[in-house]
Amino acid sequence: MSLRVWPALIVALFVAADRPLAQQQTAAELAASLQGKYRTVRDFSADFVQTYRGGVLNRQLKDSGRVMVRKPGKMRWEYKTPEEKLFVSDGARVYSYIPQDKLVQIAAVPPDDQASTPALFLAGKGDITRDFTTALVERPAGYPDGSRALKLVPHTPQAEYDWLIIVVDPATLSLRGLVTGDSQGGTSSFSFTNLKENVGLADKLFTFTPPRGVEIVEDSPRR
Repeated sequence: MSLRVWPALIVALFVAADRPLAQQQTAAELAASLQGKYRTVRDFSADFVQTYRGGVLNRQLKDSGRVMVRKPGKMRWEYKTPEEKLFVSDGARVYSYIPQDKLVQIAAVPPDDQASTPALFLAGKGDITRDFTTALVERPAGYPDGSRALKLVPHTPQAEYDWLIIVVDPATLSLRGLVTGDSQGGTSSFSFTNLKENVGLADKLFTFTPPRGVEIVEDSPRR
């Protein structure tokens, strides 16, 4: 799965709800609660751990770092371990920087009419109830006991993932994790801690100037 897809997914699903009724809600009701609260979240930050398992190479990878997002379309992913990586979107372009490789890749954020479902969420125009079929599922392994899990299958097939599972706190519906599955049998999961919402993240967090001496590769725009 492309790393640049992840921030878009997380913007869509980094939500909390006001109703302490997760254990009683149906899948449709839970999805509606998540979508309703998502509309009120202007920005957020959190620490994350990302784990990838399986796929063609049958491998397991783990990364950790911090994420900051501000709607519409601005994000900053700081990977700290085991390798430093930085992904920044200013709302128009996405910068991917790997210090060890001395490489910066630049890509345009796709326009709405060319965007996948995750990118539409990134722009603040997605809708969980409209764009997905929803179902309640068992809590994935590795998340706290009692967590509520909602599986989302996109109505329109996506190249980056086949399905998503949102893991939430049953009392507040604040996000605890996100799991996705791809067509090659791999699963990638995020767990989140120290979540803070609507704190007024500064513009400077979402700007990026390539360091001197790095190679810059700019993707050609799609026609």
